[in-house]
Amino acid sequence: MKIMIRAFAVLIVTCIYLIACNTPAPPPATTQKFLDPASMDSSVKPSDNFYLFVNGGWLKKTVIPPTESSLGSFLDLYNSTQDKLHGIVEDLSKTTQTPGSVEQKVGDFYASGMDSITIDKRGYDPVKPYLQKIDAIKNAKDITQYVALLQSQNNGILFVQSIAPDEKNSHMDIAVYTQGGLSLPDRDYYFKKDPATQAIVSAYQQYLEKAFRYIGYDSASAVKKMIAVYDFEKKLASSHRTNVELRDPQSNYHKLAVKDLDQKMPAFGWKSTLETMSIHSDSVNVSQPAFFSKINELLSTVPIDTWKDYLRFHTLDVFGGGLSSDFKDVRFDFYGKALNGQKEMKPLWDRMVAATDFYLGDALGQVYAKKYFTEEAKKRMLELVNNEQAAFDARLDKLDWMSDVTKAKAKEKLHAFLKQVGYPDKWRDYSKVNIERDKYFENRISAQINEYQYQVNKVGKPVDRNEWDVTTPTINAGYYPTFNKILFPAGILQFPFFDLNADDAINYGAIGMFIGHEITHGFDDQGRQYDKDGNLKSWWTKEDSAKFVEKSNKVIALYNSFVVLDSVHVNGALTNGENIADIGGIAIAYDAFKMTKQGQDTTKIDGLTPDQRFFLSFAQAWRSKEKDEFTRFIVNTNPHSPDIWRVLGPLRNFQPFYAAFNVQPGDKMYVADSAKIKIW
Repeated sequence: MKIMIRAFAVLIVTCIYLIACNTPAPPPATTQKFLDPASMDSSVKPSDNFYLFVNGGWLKKTVIPPTESSLGSFLDLYNSTQDKLHGIVEDLSKTTQTPGSVEQKVGDFYASGMDSITIDKRGYDPVKPYLQKIDAIKNAKDITQYVALLQSQNNGILFVQSIAPDEKNSHMDIAVYTQGGLSLPDRDYYFKKDPATQAIVSAYQQYLEKAFRYIGYDSASAVKKMIAVYDFEKKLASSHRTNVELRDPQSNYHKLAVKDLDQKMPAFGWKSTLETMSIHSDSVNVSQPAFFSKINELLSTVPIDTWKDYLRFHTLDVFGGGLSSDFKDVRFDFYGKALNGQKEMKPLWDRMVAATDFYLGDALGQVYAKKYFTEEAKKRMLELVNNEQAAFDARLDKLDWMSDVTKAKAKEKLHAFLKQVGYPDKWRDYSKVNIERDKYFENRISAQINEYQYQVNKVGKPVDRNEWDVTTPTINAGYYPTFNKILFPAGILQFPFFDLNADDAINYGAIGMFIGHEITHGFDDQGRQYDKDGNLKSWWTKEDSAKFVEKSNKVIALYNSFVVLDSVHVNGALTNGENIADIGGIAIAYDAFKMTKQGQDTTKIDGLTPDQRFFLSFAQAWRSKEKDEFTRFIVNTNPHSPDIWRVLGPLRNFQPFYAAFNVQPGDKMYVADSAKIKIW
């Protein structure tokens, strides 16, 4: 996922920074309120394993419930936010709302999904018109036209379409096409032979078989179709780039003329396919041309009946959340149990709150923001962001490996960041979305079509940098390289990451690290390839670029050495950008903290120095416990390192941590100064 950065001229930023740093800090709060001594493990030396020292007690006593694949700070905050959203949608669904208002649509959408009796009675009737269209397919053009139909309803199968800034002309939006078509998490699952992967493959094959039986095929036919679809997906997977290869933005940018694509891939029929998807452009960005060439080949070599079975299954898969409970159970056996280690499905209300946020995000977000996010919180958060922006500027001056020429360009980019906090200035329009209390499946389709039309209407038009692509209650943050912006939705701006009443050590240690992390993403292995305007364009000297790559390779080697589970290691190449951002993030947050009154003081709170509180808050924010299945899943597919290494990796390279907790030679976290990795 992306992580964020923002804007302002140097003078303006400096002024804002001075004002922010002179703002009185909140009154000191007790450790018992913002730090959790009961979660610590005093038997572990902080200099041996700081993560276990801070979170070991919690890890020992925490039991992951059957409905979850993990527990921790993020899930705690997610659950508390879900409770808030639950209260909103319950109130709206049970009271009379103005017809056509966002309140009516949110309330009725939620109510329609909670009506499990009606949904179960309908079975798979809602999807039968789609299955009938598949039955009528006779040739390659029919196949691509059906795929285009689903794409136009924002249900992507076979490939992925997105509308985004042109990476080499970031002021204009363009249609982007990327590899897809698989249901296993990653192409490597189709080729790895280890027992853990094979167990996932077996579970997926069972899902395929049960899906065909759900729509009326007998057992023998279902098995035959399962084999055909799986083998087809394996052919598709062979053309996929790996997760690591996808991290190179230059090799994944191919702006091509539609007429040339039509000539090179006649079976795909780019022009007619794009027209069905309402894309009227002379050129598009085809991120992985080899994948689309493979589709073109398969359209000519794979039997029509296999194609039809592939489309049947993936139609069921993308629409499955709106079908009857028996099919949802089949989906959960794979996605929930096999992939994530969950034993039980979350309660219906929880799933429907998530669905409402997904399909009517800005409608629900408006109500949430009014009730739960204050202007005071937004102002305080912007102070932290501005201070960390100034801290990064100061760190650039001190770099001993970067030339003044590149430093100047880096500062231009840093001060061109756009900063978005809390919620968008402009909400999405849902006037064309039709919501009825007894038609959950159709409600989802209506919302998806509305979203699709919103996206395709941007093609060929100037980019709106102020646009948000996450909802207000989202528990996340991001940096967007083609927008050159950082974004922090209201959802993440809650304890344990941020609290308006917390002292600076707590906030800078938790949300401050997030801010620094997002800022650093503008200068990680991917982000550094984009200029201040968001264009994929080199702005480094050749010598500085070589030095960065050398340092980046050291980060890869370090994280490759970290053991996650049994013999499973962190994938240093896949997680490189996030690891660079973590190492930079803690340093930037600490520097900004040292600019505050508390950061420059030595007054203890509950026996802890300001620096100790900073690092304790940081490690506490990342506490988590996962089921083995989920851990294997994220190590294979997630560009972030497991949470324990998001703490231990940066801290073993950070001298102020050594000083705060007296890390000495011989301690397990000790690394000699000459071996510490320092980039930003």
